Amino acid sequence: MSRRSGVLVAVLASALAFGALAAPGAAAEPGPRVLRAAPHGTGDVCSAARPCSLTGARDAARTLTGRDVRDARDVRVELADGTYELTEPLKLGAADSGRAGRTVTWTAAPGARPILSGGRAIDGWTENRDGTWTAAVPEGPEGVTPRQLFVDGRRAVRARGAACAAAICDATKEGMTGAEATGIAQWKRPTGAEAVIKVRWRNYRCRITGVAGDRITFAQPCWANSSSGTERTGPAWDSTTVDSARYHGVAFFENARELLDKPGEFVWDAEDRTVTYLPRAGEDPRRVHAVTPVTERLMVLDGAHDIRVDGIGFAYAAYHQPATDEGYAGTQAGLTLTGATGPTDHAGRYYTKPAAALTVRGGRHVAVERAEFTRLGGAGVVLEAGTKDSSVTRSRFTDLSSGAAYIGDTEPDPRPELAGERNTVAYNTVRRTGVEYTDSVGIWAGYEAELSVDHNTLDELPYSGISVGWGWNQPEARKSVLRDNRVTGNRITDVMRVEHDQHDGGAVYTQGAQPGTIVSGNYINRSAYGNTERDGNGIYLDEQSSYIRVEGNVLTRLGYKWVSNWADYGIQNHATGNWTDTDTPALAGTGSTLRDNHTELDRLPAEALAVARRAGAHPERAEQLRPDLARAGRATQSSTDGEAPAAYAVDGDTSTDTRTLAEPGAWWQVDLGEVRRVGQVEVWNGASTATADFDVQLSRTADFTDATTRHITGKALRPTLLDFGEGETVRFVRIRLAGSGRVALAHVLVHPPQGHRG
Repeated sequence: MSRRSGVLVAVLASALAFGALAAPGAAAEPGPRVLRAAPHGTGDVCSAARPCSLTGARDAARTLTGRDVRDARDVRVELADGTYELTEPLKLGAADSGRAGRTVTWTAAPGARPILSGGRAIDGWTENRDGTWTAAVPEGPEGVTPRQLFVDGRRAVRARGAACAAAICDATKEGMTGAEATGIAQWKRPTGAEAVIKVRWRNYRCRITGVAGDRITFAQPCWANSSSGTERTGPAWDSTTVDSARYHGVAFFENARELLDKPGEFVWDAEDRTVTYLPRAGEDPRRVHAVTPVTERLMVLDGAHDIRVDGIGFAYAAYHQPATDEGYAGTQAGLTLTGATGPTDHAGRYYTKPAAALTVRGGRHVAVERAEFTRLGGAGVVLEAGTKDSSVTRSRFTDLSSGAAYIGDTEPDPRPELAGERNTVAYNTVRRTGVEYTDSVGIWAGYEAELSVDHNTLDELPYSGISVGWGWNQPEARKSVLRDNRVTGNRITDVMRVEHDQHDGGAVYTQGAQPGTIVSGNYINRSAYGNTERDGNGIYLDEQSSYIRVEGNVLTRLGYKWVSNWADYGIQNHATGNWTDTDTPALAGTGSTLRDNHTELDRLPAEALAVARRAGAHPERAEQLRPDLARAGRATQSSTDGEAPAAYAVDGDTSTDTRTLAEPGAWWQVDLGEVRRVGQVEVWNGASTATADFDVQLSRTADFTDATTRHITGKALRPTLLDFGEGETVRFVRIRLAGSGRVALAHVLVHPPQGHRG
């Protein structure tokens, strides 16, 4: 055969393989039917020249999916660029679904960035004598009640006051004292204000309904649901209510004209129907674009299947419940207790999820891809009521009042059609969520089976990053549909941020027995870092968490344990092959084990850095640990109380503490063995947080006559960081009280300057 003939044969074979030379009568696969929508579209043509509205495109799509399965085609609804202002959600159901394996896709047109918006513009601003500006808000059929305000896309803050300690704002089931001391008794309209209270992992927001002398009363059922005795919250949760011993006061009151004193704050006056705003530097309210969320849900898929939502933005969706008498009686993770009455329950079966911009109920094969969720008054997306085989992928969530994604429900043993199964949340970016409701989590999942939470990036969150499972070992929750879930390859950084005062959580948090579940390949860096107490776990296997494998994770800079399994009824958990810069006590769960983990590290090895780099929505460098010069030093202290030697502060474990006797000038110190160059010292307070008002001294000599001294006022954090720039040449580092008391330390790390090995 000639070379030319051989080439011809190869070309013919290739053409046949790809169907280019089809058999007589064969038809090419038909392409999708394409409909087009635009923000101001009308009619039912739905062409590029004559686009429809969203509802017009939806109705047109129903006629194209094919009544006969033999005529079924993919349908593609392309949204033109611009903002689609919605007064009600776009609703899609079974009639709007794909047929016979076909898909209906709602997507951005090529090059377009369509945004579904629930916002309304606030304009007509007039200046007041005090530099604030006021705009009237029309009542209208939509009942606009601004709870959030965004000015040129930047979130404004509801005017807030200072904290009020429990000694003044003493809370009981009936209400609270403190009206006189806080000035509330003199406010013109105190009934527009709310008290914001944080107790451990819970967040409460209730509106003031009356002031009589020093007494303040609050909206019902919000206050009753925030108080003890409901018999409708988790086990022993009366210890975290507003009238409990753990209540330490009001974080702040907000939304009163008298509190409006900082640029970027605003107040909503429901009686006058006005918004008053104090502009930031450079803002002219006559020229800004101010928007408040009004419409609660923007897209609702109810009983829909084989639908894809791709490249669409969701902005300015509202969350109405907190502005009502229900208020926000937080239970956990952004869910709330609602209603004046309800069944007795301690397993969290009847909690209410936050409203979300996109809600999928009972969905099958629903895919949300490349969506943008931003500037929301509630959550981003909810998949519930038995949604299965559905996904949220490659999407972005930022500046949300509540959490990014809520997957599943709170019923441990639902009917099969209501069980969440085989759902996926992957390659998403979640940043600065929980802005208002700080007890919410980045990604929450209830009773799910075969859920995959994979390669997401979560950053700058007030409470836990990812939470999977529910139930708290209550009898009705001990056997559930939870199983075979995967939390893998996520990058979770800077969570449980200390300024939000939310406690008892972790970067990854679990509840309930869930056989076959694995937490693997995640990079966790900074959970409750800089805390005021021993709190903030890396991976928190809480309560009845059981049958979970924790493997190959990288965990650094944690406020407390890298893995916690404190309950003996959280059984058969196994942590293997993880890397961490601290250590943890043995797992308390029956049959649980720690094996072959790399702990007490002061440098991450190459294998750990590779795992960390691969984690998240996009490859990203990990933050390497700094060498610890104190690790090989000799620690001493002025005295030792019980079994708490000085060496515990240099053992690489933040769960062990040193402790001196209470005495004048108590001290702890480390001898580095030789003169070294020191660029930073980390001081980790002990569990008792006893170390306060102290000096950190660096010296070349043991008598400290040449010491460089830095004074710390107040309690040491976990950690308090002291930077020394290019470095001090020293051999001894001492922590010394300025007065009398104890020195109790979990850890002291001494680092060379950046780029030096000391």
